[in-house]
Amino acid sequence: MTDTATTPRQRFAIVDIARGVAIIAMAAYHLCWDLSYFRFIAADVGYDPAWVLIARSILAVFLFLVGVGLVLGHGKAIRWRRFWKRWAFVVAGALAITVATFFAFPQSFVYFGVLHAIALFSILGLAFVRTPLWLAIAVAAVVIALPFVYSDALFNEKAWSWIGFWQVPPPTNDLVPVFPWFGVVLVGVIATRLALASAWAPRLAAIAPTGRLPRVLAWLGRWSLLIYLLHQPILLGLVYPAAQLFQPQLAMRGADFLRSCQSTCGAGGTAPGLCTTYCQCGLEGVEANDLWNAIETGMVTAGEQAMLDAQNRQCSAVIYPELNAPQ
Repeated sequence: MTDTATTPRQRFAIVDIARGVAIIAMAAYHLCWDLSYFRFIAADVGYDPAWVLIARSILAVFLFLVGVGLVLGHGKAIRWRRFWKRWAFVVAGALAITVATFFAFPQSFVYFGVLHAIALFSILGLAFVRTPLWLAIAVAAVVIALPFVYSDALFNEKAWSWIGFWQVPPPTNDLVPVFPWFGVVLVGVIATRLALASAWAPRLAAIAPTGRLPRVLAWLGRWSLLIYLLHQPILLGLVYPAAQLFQPQLAMRGADFLRSCQSTCGAGGTAPGLCTTYCQCGLEGVEANDLWNAIETGMVTAGEQAMLDAQNRQCSAVIYPELNAPQ
């Protein structure tokens, strides 16, 4: 593999468009995460299984395209100057995210997120752009499959969690470990090498949509790294002031109370309809007696505990009238 600035680089418009779609999807997901974090929406974007699936799907597309880009940019000859320039930009972005999240979310800051992973995976992936294809396939299969059959508590620690064999992941807002995600980059490498070696390569290279939307998507795709770095600060710069102004958590806390109450009530064996009535009664009591601080902090005075006990008896009597029957 040689370093030459004159080596022609294949550029596929369809790849730029795919990157553009992916960065829009990523920005949309992060907007929903921000809205969830600041309680504008009830969905738990960080933990709800459907949202987790969406996040992982977007991540898989991004990492697949990293593999695609490695082959298209360096498959014929490693363009070291271009590679290190882009790599330094990615590393700088990763460090910036670590520093920013450390101050914003000290308990869950990002220490090995998407950009950290892309920086490492880009170096590792270069080794497979011209190796025998069977080797790339074998390594990809092992990297993807191994976390499903092996784990160890050692990798629960932050110092080792970036490898990926944890049993319980450490708290962080973004973690993209080597296993299995480097395997997705290799899948992109493999797919691109197969495509370029096939009769489909000229047809794929000839795809050049001329409409406004494809051109916009392709432009976004070419600047996807810069957009990734800038979109979240911009979104937070809009959502955070709005949260301070509109206080959505105050409007959402009633829904949170009902959801938690009904879950606890149902777990105790009470019928869903009765739980709904009981929890609505409890919510009305909390609001009427201004008990939100006690509910949210768990710091309950003797007077507040007395009100909560009386409220519990009253709401229990609503769904079980026999409790009010004279003895």
